[in-house]
Amino acid sequence: MMPALDLRDLSFEAGEMLDGLRRWVETESPTHDANAVNRMMDVAARDLAMAGATVERIPGSQGLGDNVRARFPHPKAGTPGILVLGHLDTVHPLGTLEALPWRIEGDRCYGPGLFDMKGGTFLALHAMRALARKGVATDLPVTFLLTCDEEIGSPSTRELIEREAARHKVVLVPEPARRDGGVVTGRYAIARYRLTATGRPSHAGLRPAEGVSAIREIAHQIIAIDRMTGEDSTFSVGVVRGGEWVNCVATTASIEILNMSKTEALLAEGQRRLAALGPTDPRVSLSLEQGVRRPLWSTSEQDLAVHALAEGIAADLGFAIPKQYSAGGSDGNFTGALGIPTLDGLGPRGEGPHTLEEHIVIPSLAERGRLLAGLLARIS
Repeated sequence: MMPALDLRDLSFEAGEMLDGLRRWVETESPTHDANAVNRMMDVAARDLAMAGATVERIPGSQGLGDNVRARFPHPKAGTPGILVLGHLDTVHPLGTLEALPWRIEGDRCYGPGLFDMKGGTFLALHAMRALARKGVATDLPVTFLLTCDEEIGSPSTRELIEREAARHKVVLVPEPARRDGGVVTGRYAIARYRLTATGRPSHAGLRPAEGVSAIREIAHQIIAIDRMTGEDSTFSVGVVRGGEWVNCVATTASIEILNMSKTEALLAEGQRRLAALGPTDPRVSLSLEQGVRRPLWSTSEQDLAVHALAEGIAADLGFAIPKQYSAGGSDGNFTGALGIPTLDGLGPRGEGPHTLEEHIVIPSLAERGRLLAGLLARIS
């Protein structure tokens, strides 16, 4: 009989992990640049292949990047196993490394996309390596699915994610840890919208009064939407577009809206409230288009069972991982909503996602890496 695995014996040496992570972070991969995302997929595919996985490249669609599926060899290959689900796109445009270079300051490491979520995805890969080095076999086969478009709501990959997850027993999502070090066992429902205002053009210098500014109207709508936010349902405007020439009264302007709600009923109510918005100027028309949605992931008993296993592993390692029902979407919304046992937020601790202060806490690499290794080894 194989002796019990002591997770502290696994190799999670910070220098080795940071060297590997630097290559990932310095391969910038903003979602809308398919070539950049594909360069990142090249890097990850090579690392997965070097770790012993059989790697498959899945071509992208909708003008977005490719995806990578990697299956580790296992005697039970083809039976339901563990899916590690991550994304390699980031919100940071090419060139962000100039403003947010890879750097280490004390126990923090900085870089675009490091916290959300290249750090967690790399850490899951390193956990597989660490187990292999010790000759520890997982009880179930392990597959990694790395996608290209999570940061824009996964419009091209939702079906791929759902079909792949349906073949597995458990899904692990190494998105960033919560601020208290906790993990995620459920997530809000999310919807995206575009609101467009249409006014009337005129020459802004000669005849400004003859025009009706769509930009002015959309500014009023931004304030109205911001006021809709409550404790259980939030609304935010993150993209504003309008006008072509400064000397023209703008005919059209639009905004993109994100609504996160604790229940599907509140999400539906949010859509009704947005659809009911009226123009402040009756000469302007408004139109609302719904974009991608993430379904509500309500915590199930099966999700709690995976958390209980993780909680025990973490306690043995000397730290706590409280569970959380979380705002902020992930691809775990899809798998959790399908009823597939899912545990999210397994990545390293850190701060500043989507900002120029994005960083991880270096000691958490070993901490969360051993947690991931324990789950991969003990889920049966």
